[in-house]
Amino acid sequence: MIEVKNLTKKYGPKTAVNNISFTVEDGEILGLLGPNGAGKSTTMNIMTGYISSTEGTVTIGGHEILQNPMGAKAGIGYLPEQPPLYPEMTIDGYLSFVYDLKKIGKNNKKEHIREVCALVGVADVYHRIIKNLSKGYRQRVGLAGALLGSPGVLILDEPTVGLDPKQITQIRGLIRELGKKHTVVLSSHILSEIQAVCDRVVVLSEGNLLADDTPENLSRKLSVDCSLTARIEGPEKGVCALLQKLPGAAHVEVLGIREESAHDYLIEVEKGHDLRRELFRRLADRGWPLLGLAVNQLSLEDVFLRLTGGDPRTGEASGGASKTKGGKRA
Repeated sequence: MIEVKNLTKKYGPKTAVNNISFTVEDGEILGLLGPNGAGKSTTMNIMTGYISSTEGTVTIGGHEILQNPMGAKAGIGYLPEQPPLYPEMTIDGYLSFVYDLKKIGKNNKKEHIREVCALVGVADVYHRIIKNLSKGYRQRVGLAGALLGSPGVLILDEPTVGLDPKQITQIRGLIRELGKKHTVVLSSHILSEIQAVCDRVVVLSEGNLLADDTPENLSRKLSVDCSLTARIEGPEKGVCALLQKLPGAAHVEVLGIREESAHDYLIEVEKGHDLRRELFRRLADRGWPLLGLAVNQLSLEDVFLRLTGGDPRTGEASGGASKTKGGKRA
């Protein structure tokens, strides 16, 4: 487990990270989300022991990073935004070099390196020179270096930056697989990436922690209103009349026909009501099939804009932030 407690980092008068606290459970994929300059990389650099904090502590697997740096770092695999590769070396030569630097001490060095290469998908280019690889493959080599020694914790700083869409999809899939055996901390300013990969998200802005929750919970807590989109097969006027009489239905709008004799309806629901079961029962009584039902919640982008005081309709953030952690001020 990782515990970050009251972490602060100052550079002269500038505060890069301001008294943030969060934990990461074993086997969890945590996303650090925020715009450029939010304090994500600074937080990660402190977590890995690359720089020291001004105040606060980071504990990795029971080892405090400043009091016992060797014990803490032994359990960390770190992939910075720009992987520290040597372009003139071959992949196998580079990974052998990293293996020795880490002082892993296993007797089956070649076998371990081969296993890691197979895991990240570079086994087929094992003997190629790094400078001749695509950026996606270089990112995989950096990840292989982080995985040497089988650390329990992986810390990945913007792992898909600069990659093409296919490479991004591949790296995201690889991270999800790694999350089955490792605790992963992933930083990104790409909202869809966090949503696709992470179990939980910590939102940072200007060094402050704004929220700590699952993407789904953040969306639900910040949604002032809730709406449903229902696809129903039946007479349009009759269905509209039924929907408008549902307890808790504030407004009903026909979105149009989507399948033969089936329309989509937008149902705005009063806060605190859940009309899904009653909707199902009334449609069943009339023999009108319910072909689809979706709850319309805020996207992660809307969540971030609301947390930072922005307007989801305009996409502009005001910079004012209400700090939320599990529904409370942090």
